Amino acid sequence: MKYFRISFLVFVTLSLIFWSCKDENTSPKPKTTTQQKTVKIPAFQQDSAYAYIEKQVSFGPRVPGTVEHKACKDWLVSKLESYGADVIVQDFIANIYTGDRWQSYNIIGQFNPKASKRVILAAHWDSRMIAEEDSDKSRINEPILGADDGGSGVGVLVEIARLLHKNPLEDLGIDIILFDAEDQGKRGPDEPNTNWCLGAQHWSKNKHKNGYRANYGILLDMVGGKNPIFGKDQVSKAYAGVLQEKLWNMAHAMGYSNMFSMDITGSIVDDHYFVNTIAGIPMVDIINHNNKTGTGFASHWHTHKDDMSAINKRTLKVVGQVVTAAIYKESIDKF
Repeated sequence: MKYFRISFLVFVTLSLIFWSCKDENTSPKPKTTTQQKTVKIPAFQQDSAYAYIEKQVSFGPRVPGTVEHKACKDWLVSKLESYGADVIVQDFIANIYTGDRWQSYNIIGQFNPKASKRVILAAHWDSRMIAEEDSDKSRINEPILGADDGGSGVGVLVEIARLLHKNPLEDLGIDIILFDAEDQGKRGPDEPNTNWCLGAQHWSKNKHKNGYRANYGILLDMVGGKNPIFGKDQVSKAYAGVLQEKLWNMAHAMGYSNMFSMDITGSIVDDHYFVNTIAGIPMVDIINHNNKTGTGFASHWHTHKDDMSAINKRTLKVVGQVVTAAIYKESIDKF
């Protein structure tokens, strides 16, 4: 009987071990899920952008070669540096159609400069030397303040620089490029396109770093006016059509279809033309350009009415928020 008791105890013990092991091995394992990347898109502050435009205008017309132009350049460099950008100032001589040679500066503010994946955000920061569209013919040869035409795009980008400083991106590099000598060309059907966008032409041929590449670029020009229509220009469509569609579709999804029109507008010579054709980097232009006015642009274009009264804060907010959303989504490959 002793043997039986021992055998029975051994049997019970082995049975318990067996079932214990079975339960352990067959119990359902917790499901593992792949954590998706998310990013918080910061709110674009229209009042800040407006103040940055106001500051530019306070220097006076920003025509290359003038004291006012240099003072504004120094402020822009200082402001970008204060927001943590590594700033490169690219000096060049702008050969104006008049025969003048003006000292000019492209300003490049680099965020996360070691990142291989990069996006360009660009605008021109000079203002026009004449006001050929002004109704007051006695003032045609006076330079304009360029609050919208030049100032608005820069104001939006300086605000984005502030947001990048406060909300750094880990996996994406941003290059804010402020092109100079964009608006000093001669108008006319027989005039060459190369009269315009001299800073963009220079940068496209002499990038600020050897072997520099960017995935794409977004150009802002005249993005502060009242009741704007940001049509889809044909140059952007031809060279950066996929990017254009994504941006405009996102703007519509964000509720901004009243500004971002799906209408195709004509070709336009702007900084993006030379970045696309010379540098080979796809760049789209967000510009208040449509076929509903005589010039194709806002009524204050190339006139002395292009002052702070031409600026609408709501427009700044819309454009700024769309571009901000694009780069923050790009940082997690969701744009």
